[in-house]
Amino acid sequence: MKHKSLIFTIGWVMLALLACGGTDQPNLIPQQPKHSTNNNQNTPSIGMPIDITRLEFPKLHGKGSSVYVYRVPDPTNAAHQIMNYALEWDHTKRAQRWSCWMSTAPTRVKNWSRAQWKADKKWHGDPFQWAPEIPNGEQPPVKNEFSQSLFPDGSKGYDRGHICASEDRIYSKAANEQTFYMANMQPQVHSFNAGIWKQMEDCLRSHLQSSDTLYICKGGTIDQANQILSYTRSKFIVPKYFFMAVLLKNASGYHAFGFFIEHRNLTMKQMEKQGISTRLADYVVNIAELQRLTGIDFFCNLTDDIENKVENKPLQAVKFDFKDWGINQ
Repeated sequence: MKHKSLIFTIGWVMLALLACGGTDQPNLIPQQPKHSTNNNQNTPSIGMPIDITRLEFPKLHGKGSSVYVYRVPDPTNAAHQIMNYALEWDHTKRAQRWSCWMSTAPTRVKNWSRAQWKADKKWHGDPFQWAPEIPNGEQPPVKNEFSQSLFPDGSKGYDRGHICASEDRIYSKAANEQTFYMANMQPQVHSFNAGIWKQMEDCLRSHLQSSDTLYICKGGTIDQANQILSYTRSKFIVPKYFFMAVLLKNASGYHAFGFFIEHRNLTMKQMEKQGISTRLADYVVNIAELQRLTGIDFFCNLTDDIENKVENKPLQAVKFDFKDWGINQ
């Protein structure tokens, strides 16, 4: 079943009701300490979902872009809806700028697997589809657009690369299906998608405690000409770089880091052979540096004191915070 995205066209009365309503409330609106300030937070308005105040959201780009929020039943209470993930879509560039979501213990439970789509009578193993409410003409064709386009070295074919990964949304069939929206895809050459990018994605899943909350924002570079690698045959952007911004909330507070990596047509073995590092630690940056590289203001809904602390922490201190994740070596 296709689950409709929610782009709210609501007044302030409805905003207030939503703020008190039955979704994933503990992280819907960050609780600001007394006397705290936040000078760069997202501000909901008519036509904009209140979800933009959640911690995983970066500062919105605006300027011809829209935010789309996708919801599913709460895995702990099916009567309620929760945000599965959200994305920002640039209507002029015909590309997604980022996808963001929150990872908690209930959303890390495995109740579905990508392999199960093979037995699904509707999709027969191929649940890729256009995202609802985004014009189909702005999205890449579901089939052949990426696979039949050429990488700059002349090799054929890109994967339909998930930004919100399928494996990050396996707590329900509905949640997993939404990750197959073409608006959640970027063209990624297979050696990259199945290689070091997958290693980075696995890193985010492998080291969490049950009480940890992870806020994730991922995407590819689409805004600067020198950060665009190429275009597909129908002129959809192929990013030259991909990034992940990660905010961890655990018993000791907030900690954050970023990954930033070039999109190369190289397996990890080929990278090693050419002297290109395959150590994830070599692609770690602090959030301030990731913001400089991408032009995106991450985790803007944190209070200024916490935001400044986690964004500007020296790189070695950032790596030490995540030493158990294997990214400090």
